[in-house]
Amino acid sequence: MAKAYVIITEDVKDQAGMAEYAKLAGKTMGAAKVLAFGPAVESLEGQWHGNQTVLLEFESVEAAKEWYYSEEYQAAAKLRQAAADCNGVIVAGF
Repeated sequence: MAKAYVIITEDVKDQAGMAEYAKLAGKTMGAAKVLAFGPAVESLEGQWHGNQTVLLEFESVEAAKEWYYSEEYQAAAKLRQAAADCNGVIVAGF
């Protein structure tokens, strides 16, 4: 089964709100492996969104969706969405 990757870009407006999000979201990350997190990106083409990027790895697209749409993570996601303008995608691996 192919791995899946979740990429979230965030334009953080409220650092305290993001800290609260991180506490709650961290408790839901059992199925995820954090591959990258940080503000430093080098845009190769076009304009990258946000001032923070997160790359997560999951065992499958289904596992990524199960995590993202879970009641526990959606409670955390509301905090992130209130503290930052966000974009997110799931990308299937090979």
